[in-house]
Amino acid sequence: MVEELVAAGVSVVSVGIVYAMAGARVVKQYERGVVLRLGRLRSEVRGPGFTMVVPFVDKLRKVNMQIVTMPVPAQEGITRDNVTVRVDAVVYFKVVDAADAVIQVEDYRFAVSQMAQTSLRSIIGKSDLDDLLANREKLNQGLELMIDSPAMGWGVQIDRVEIKDVSLPETMKRSMARQAEADRERRARVINADAELQASKKLAEAAGVMSEQPAALQLRLLQTVVAVAAEKNSTLVLPFPVELLRFLERAQQPAAPAPEQTRPSTEQPVRESVEQSVRESVEQPVEQSVQEQPSSLAPPLGSDPEESKTRQD
Repeated sequence: MVEELVAAGVSVVSVGIVYAMAGARVVKQYERGVVLRLGRLRSEVRGPGFTMVVPFVDKLRKVNMQIVTMPVPAQEGITRDNVTVRVDAVVYFKVVDAADAVIQVEDYRFAVSQMAQTSLRSIIGKSDLDDLLANREKLNQGLELMIDSPAMGWGVQIDRVEIKDVSLPETMKRSMARQAEADRERRARVINADAELQASKKLAEAAGVMSEQPAALQLRLLQTVVAVAAEKNSTLVLPFPVELLRFLERAQQPAAPAPEQTRPSTEQPVRESVEQSVRESVEQPVEQSVQEQPSSLAPPLGSDPEESKTRQD
């Protein structure tokens, strides 16, 4: 009899231990437990640690409360300016209400994924290509609002949405490359023209200064010769400028003699008398030769002596 009682007690204890082990649950720190008793939601949400449920009556569902990183598959769409692109993104979200995540939606991960893909397609159709490439922060905020609005009823909070990559067709890439190259060439030409304008102004000022001091031009020439002669692997042909010759000629000219002192006024009459005597000595022989020339001519043959005498008179 005693043995039967002991055996019954041991069996009861064993059943109790098995029952307790069947109802024992451990909820991790980053999880929350939602209990459904006979299909009805229990009001309390089990926190982390050891907890007990009624075996074969309660059903415990654990919900991860960590931030989930979900990649959004690449979506192909046409932008507002009629450019075909492929855009992929990534969504960061977490569960803030474990009961709603279990009751309100069948699979909150799948629901968030589908909502993210739909919102991404909608954002592509409402945006221009320049916005997708340059204004991603604004698009990220709009995409986050579009996903977060329905997700709040699922007990899910969207933490962040980021557009990862925008794939363009090869023809569009080549067109954009040509456009960027043309823009860079335009800016380079403008900068070069501005530099030429500034250089011309400075050269005009330098020319004005050198025109005032001609020696400055020769000094600049010598500086250029020194700069070119620094490279020993080249032959230097130095022209000899005419300005340098003029400069050396002016440098070698002697100083102008001082003006002679005025002689005394007594020398002036002497000089005039000398000049008059010289003039008379030159003019007198000329007059004599002119007067003597007709008498020296002999009368022609056969002429009348009286006629010649009358002609002489």
